Amino acid sequence: MYLKIKEPTKQISADSVRVWRLSNLLGYGIALCIAGVFLFAANYYDWKTWIFTILTIITVLLLALAVWSVGIKPIYLQKTWRYEIDEQFAQLKYGRFTVKHIVIPMEKVEYVSTNQGPFLRKYGLYNVEIGTTTSDHTIPAIHHDEAYALREQIATYAKVKLDGENGVEEA
Repeated sequence: MYLKIKEPTKQISADSVRVWRLSNLLGYGIALCIAGVFLFAANYYDWKTWIFTILTIITVLLLALAVWSVGIKPIYLQKTWRYEIDEQFAQLKYGRFTVKHIVIPMEKVEYVSTNQGPFLRKYGLYNVEIGTTTSDHTIPAIHHDEAYALREQIATYAKVKLDGENGVEEA
């Protein structure tokens, strides 16, 4: 009675770990510098003890989150991310503790695009974004050739126009 859907098997690039680490390191590095400035100011200007204590607790928590986000989380994300594209569905599956398995019917896909930020560009990676009427889904950190092939494959299966196509055939 139920449709049997094959589990997704394709993995994202191993370089995604480096990209996510760099990205998180930049964000947490800035936040820790700001926290350090506040701690220095609290100590230098002799602010009340309870303010210094709260700032210290916030800084320690921020440091713990930085260790998690830079050192541990990217590895888990890369190892658990799976995707699969076929004529009927685009499947995305990710997460270790809370597993998300998203099945997108190809007839609901309205657009597909690739995008790349500075850290992704450094490693030659792209994100493939699949858009439906109600939501957007991203397959992160796919190598250049694979990302463009995937984008074209999804566009063909879903019968959508690629970025830059205007629907006019050239003679």
